[in-house]
Amino acid sequence: MFFPLSKVIFFLITPSNFLIFATLFGALLLVAARLRRTGASLVLLGALGLAIGGLGPLSEILLLPLEQRFPPSPADGPPPTGIIVLGGGIEAGLSEARGQVIVNDAGERPIYLADLARRFPTARLVFSGGSGFIGGGIAEADIVSRQADTIGVPRTRLILENRSRNTHENAQFTAALVHPKPGERWRLVTSAWHMPRAVGCFRQAGFTVDAFPVDYRTRGWGDIARFNGFASDGLLQLDLAVKEWIGLAVYRWAGYTPDWLPGPEAPEGSASR
Repeated sequence: MFFPLSKVIFFLITPSNFLIFATLFGALLLVAARLRRTGASLVLLGALGLAIGGLGPLSEILLLPLEQRFPPSPADGPPPTGIIVLGGGIEAGLSEARGQVIVNDAGERPIYLADLARRFPTARLVFSGGSGFIGGGIAEADIVSRQADTIGVPRTRLILENRSRNTHENAQFTAALVHPKPGERWRLVTSAWHMPRAVGCFRQAGFTVDAFPVDYRTRGWGDIARFNGFASDGLLQLDLAVKEWIGLAVYRWAGYTPDWLPGPEAPEGSASR
């Protein structure tokens, strides 16, 4: 029930959708004499919201605390026991229909799967990604399995998890699949803006991971002074940011993460002040 309900709620409260609905509903109310003021207010709200959210730096202001939460993964260090890459970067339905790998804005995820596989030839490789559609559909992990050579990953090294529909299930099913042992170091690859929620889910599953953020949408704190050249770009990022902040709150309320905004763990032996 949680999965389909979350999809419906997110559709309705996604900023771009909500502002369009508000504008259309307000326009309908303008024809009613008693509700013209309410209708005009909704139209104004929708128009201003679309303009500010699309052209202003609001999306960057919301994304930066998420993307800056974990530092970039260092290039050196001991080889990891394994590498976990979360789905979300491959358009599974389009890939199946066209018979080739088709990626979206998060396409860095499968790209870095191939890069890390090359850099760490003894590491275990896990790709976790089922179908995000209500009622089923082709899983991302199945596309990766079919197109492993195209992506540049040896199929024989891949451990595929194709049942998960969300981040909570990514963590639960992956932990049950690989049975991590104490002292092992696993790198978790996902989008920088998604990393806090992902790390929180893995911690709640008893799986300690090192963050390897990719797919950045901001350059840094200087972006709060930048404006978008196209409103569609700003609205796309705003939808993404609001959905992620809502996801963090819902996951904490549901007990899927241990903190409201998971961050890096304090080094062993350090004392908090």
